[in-house]
Amino acid sequence: MEHKIRCIIVDDEPIAIDYLSDYVQKTPQLQLVGTFNRAKEAYESVAKGNVDLLFLDIHMPGLSGLDFLRTLTNPPQVVLTTAYSEYALESYSLNVTDYLLKPIGFERFAQAINKVAKALNQGNKLQEEPKRDYLFLKSGYKSVKVPIGDILYVESMKVYVIFHTVEGLQFVKNERLKHVEALLKEHNFIRVHKSFMVSMDHITAFYGNTIEIGETEIPLGRSYREEILRILDWKG
Repeated sequence: MEHKIRCIIVDDEPIAIDYLSDYVQKTPQLQLVGTFNRAKEAYESVAKGNVDLLFLDIHMPGLSGLDFLRTLTNPPQVVLTTAYSEYALESYSLNVTDYLLKPIGFERFAQAINKVAKALNQGNKLQEEPKRDYLFLKSGYKSVKVPIGDILYVESMKVYVIFHTVEGLQFVKNERLKHVEALLKEHNFIRVHKSFMVSMDHITAFYGNTIEIGETEIPLGRSYREEILRILDWKG
């Protein structure tokens, strides 16, 4: 990589911040751009897109590390740093890059950084590819070219997803919603519920915990609400 990996540390334990900061200083490819004692304090830095890597503790006062991670629509690479091993499975469902158990040795820290660097390099290669504005989705015995701009929202049904379009058509794909999210987030789609992603371009109204797209009502999940309100600049 040509530029250094910009990272922040979010941890309510001063001693953890101290030794992680020391590890970062000892790693030439890293650049420490901030440390925070609370997850909410780190939001602005992450939201601005000025962070490539987030070292995130899980147990913190107020907003936990995992809940904070769920609020991010476009998170950077994430390395969880915690004394609790029981959250490992849940954390990987949130696409974290690595999971470090405290106390963290420098060798294990370095292994995590190698994973981060590899993931970032792969991401850079993908960004160099032309951006597609369509998907081929299955309809009967053939695959149909569907403009992404025609997709209103995507609904998860466990092991497959349904794409709802402006023409009232539905296309089913054998895929997990988190994989679809990674593909569509660069096309102005946002996750509003564990089972729904919506196109911000097609949102027509909002009230309470409901988003309207035309006459369709879509639930707004509690853990997504604060972030969605911030993105769309809604008040109340």
